[in-house]
Amino acid sequence: MNPYLEAQKRVKKKRGFYSHFSSYVVMGAFFFILNYLTSPGNWWFHWPMLGWGIGIGFHYVDVFGIPGVGDMDKAWEKRAIAEELQKMGYDPDQKNGTETLDLRELKKQARNWKDDDLV
Repeated sequence: MNPYLEAQKRVKKKRGFYSHFSSYVVMGAFFFILNYLTSPGNWWFHWPMLGWGIGIGFHYVDVFGIPGVGDMDKAWEKRAIAEELQKMGYDPDQKNGTETLDLRELKKQARNWKDDDLV
């Protein structure tokens, strides 16, 4: 993929998160004031903010990843596979963890087949 388009996509995701978070803060203040003016003894404004806050948390993880863990992208996946292969005793640099077949014995055999021998 074009690096510029990838960067543009990431910036749009960040802008979307900041917009979402800004509306969360503004609406949180609105709910607080509404709650204070209508029923100051019965505090309910935190319930919608809690649900919305969980959504904000998921949106944050989608855009920025889990703090302290880093991105779980293709590069991370390749590193994790290499680590697992190394733990299992395989060479992580070997292509896709596959082994090559040694077909020297098959090449040595004569190729005097009849049509009836073929499946």
